[in-house]
Amino acid sequence: MPRMRATRGARLPVWRDEMTTVPLTDPADAADAADARATADLHSTGELLAESAVAVESLAAEVGAEDARWLARAIELATENVANGGGPFGAVIVREGKLVAEGQNRVTASLDPTAHAEVSAIRAACQVIGDFSLAGMTLYTSCEPCPLCVSASLWARLDRVVFAANRDDAARGGFDDREFYELFARDRATWPMKIDSVRPLNAPEPFDAWLALEARTDY
Repeated sequence: MPRMRATRGARLPVWRDEMTTVPLTDPADAADAADARATADLHSTGELLAESAVAVESLAAEVGAEDARWLARAIELATENVANGGGPFGAVIVREGKLVAEGQNRVTASLDPTAHAEVSAIRAACQVIGDFSLAGMTLYTSCEPCPLCVSASLWARLDRVVFAANRDDAARGGFDDREFYELFARDRATWPMKIDSVRPLNAPEPFDAWLALEARTDY
């Protein structure tokens, strides 16, 4: 059977089965479309970053240059992450005015639902300083931390958390932060996920072992 040769602009053949109708795409047209989308994405990202610079100047007059500077970086990381296929969240951890670590949302990239920007930044900062305590440091994040990230910040002993967008902005973007905050205020019996307490006789055993270990590292 002779091969069909498609010329640019010609009507291409269509593959059919009982369920779908899929037009075959001219590779040249597909390449042009991809280039156009990439260019549009770059322009869009550039415009957003330019708007961010103006917002930083305005914010600095209200809250101070230090907070404005690091919030701007967190927002920049979040916006860049969207352009790279990640979620719209970025975070930085700062000590005495100096950057310790940065983080971006890597949930879909790493297939890890806990890889939020704040958690990623906390993990990176702990590796940088060689300690599990981030006491004396500030976390700047592009959006109000969800309950997971608030808990991680408390466990990390951060001195301060500063955020830009809030849970309502996250909800508008399709994220569950606000819904989870509301969920924690309700009785667990109303939750969509069941949480059961099943207590065997040896339930306290791990804590007995912990307390008996003189060489333990408390945290």
